[in-house]
Amino acid sequence: MEKQTILSWNVNGIRAIHKKGFLDWLAKVNPDILCLQETKAHKEQLTEELINVNNYHSYFCSGERKGYSGVAIYTKKEPLSIKMGFGIEKFDNEGRILIAEYPDFTLFNIYYPNGKASPERLRFKMEFYDAFLDYVNKLKQDGVKIIICGDVNTAHKEIDLARPKENSKVSGFLPEERAWLDKFINSGFVDTFRIFNQEPDNYTWWDQVTRARERNVGWRIDYFFASENAKNDIKGAFILSDVMGSDHCPIGIEKVVNSKK
Repeated sequence: MEKQTILSWNVNGIRAIHKKGFLDWLAKVNPDILCLQETKAHKEQLTEELINVNNYHSYFCSGERKGYSGVAIYTKKEPLSIKMGFGIEKFDNEGRILIAEYPDFTLFNIYYPNGKASPERLRFKMEFYDAFLDYVNKLKQDGVKIIICGDVNTAHKEIDLARPKENSKVSGFLPEERAWLDKFINSGFVDTFRIFNQEPDNYTWWDQVTRARERNVGWRIDYFFASENAKNDIKGAFILSDVMGSDHCPIGIEKVVNSKK
């Protein structure tokens, strides 16, 4: 049975992580696919060694604004197709979406908006969530197996952050954000990590200013979701909390490679 490892990591700047040994780390962990979020760079700002990595095809999507947002995929197998965006200009302009179609599944790598900056950005975040759900639901109706990864910027349940009560009125743990995650999961998707691990204290982001990582006062806001028809293909899900270099850590899944959708 052939398996593949897919990793996802909000790197908080691909050029910054490059200086901290990113390519050595990638060669060592050697995933089949690596999805990055918050790359904060346009492709023309990257060095050749970041674009042309041994054994990988690379794809980059950046926003109109320089030094902001951005996603990337490094993949050993070339996808059948790559799309950048949902076809909605105001979302696609921010460079948050890469969709890679493979023979047996479609992979979404998404850097979801943060709603903390202002009421307008919270509205934008909720509109983005709804546009994304419409897009994946249409694909799911066609019987496509879907894997979604990225920085969702919301902790779903109280177990998913260290201080739920103190953050109940903070974007990232607001009732409407959590309710949307309920709606998303109820529409036929699974939080892969919770298939294998029901324990607390598993986080993927820590505030750097307060040095929260040293005390593990964190949030689990990075996820791998799978559509129900892909659930049985997922054989493991994990958080690589010992990997440094960003305010987030990488997460991953192990999945079976199927010849059919």
